[in-house]
Amino acid sequence: MKDEFLSRRTLLSLLAAGGAAAATGVPLTASAAPRKPRAKNGPISVAYVEVNNHSMLNVGKYTLAKGGAQVFDVAVIFAANINYDGTKAYLHFNENVQRVLDNVETEVRPLQRKGIKVLLSILGNHQGAGFANFPSQAAASAFAQELADAVNRYGLDGIDFDDEYAEYGVNGTGLPNASSFVYLVSALRQKLPTKLITLYDIGPSAERLSYNGQSIANTFDYAWNPYYGTWSIPRGPSDKARLSPAAVHINVSTNAATLATRTKNEGYGVFLTYDLGSTNSAGYISGFTNPLYGSNAVYTP
Repeated sequence: MKDEFLSRRTLLSLLAAGGAAAATGVPLTASAAPRKPRAKNGPISVAYVEVNNHSMLNVGKYTLAKGGAQVFDVAVIFAANINYDGTKAYLHFNENVQRVLDNVETEVRPLQRKGIKVLLSILGNHQGAGFANFPSQAAASAFAQELADAVNRYGLDGIDFDDEYAEYGVNGTGLPNASSFVYLVSALRQKLPTKLITLYDIGPSAERLSYNGQSIANTFDYAWNPYYGTWSIPRGPSDKARLSPAAVHINVSTNAATLATRTKNEGYGVFLTYDLGSTNSAGYISGFTNPLYGSNAVYTP
């Protein structure tokens, strides 16, 4: 977890019945087929979950009192890492992320059956490897393939990029360059044409969204502000419906209602939350669901 103001972090389509196999890459039996999620009007809500401490299933425990729709539309597994083996970058899962992935049938599929998209966040790990210092286009493409393989293997709905803690330059690694992130995101989009790719607007990568006349800003499905308790329009897609200028740390940020009201009034389409835990936070969550959706949130253990 991080300090609310100084640290990082903090085109969803509802799944129709029978459509989850395409969305997750995992066949569903008739008994496991998802119900059609109840629709709601307003921005989508995103929940980051620190899986070192909490279960992903908490995301599915909140519904709107009016209509019964899920409060959260996107759940983010926080976080896998980009590591360095002395030669190249590679995708790494700590034991808690690996546990979630090994148990997707009980940790992820229940959310997807409720219409919630589940993304895997990728974060630096103090080893010098990052999204902005691949030494070649081929190296960037190779890492993109690792990401795509993970999404397809575990039946996830996409990848979230969070360029923090890379410590560019350590262990003999390169400093950020102009081409790496463009190469990486472009390659990933080719490999995952129908999945979500999102941007946590922080770090050297977020400052390098174009190279040699090519921009990846609109390649991202969504982008969000990384500073909790603040309002800041993120870099990324040009469409306001795909941006979250607001970000709140659940049960910590005291201005959730104000930020939600501004999100709705100014026509932005995403509301970002961080650190959804296991305790009943319906009171806090209602603080932003009322401005966003005109309803309190209900918690069902």
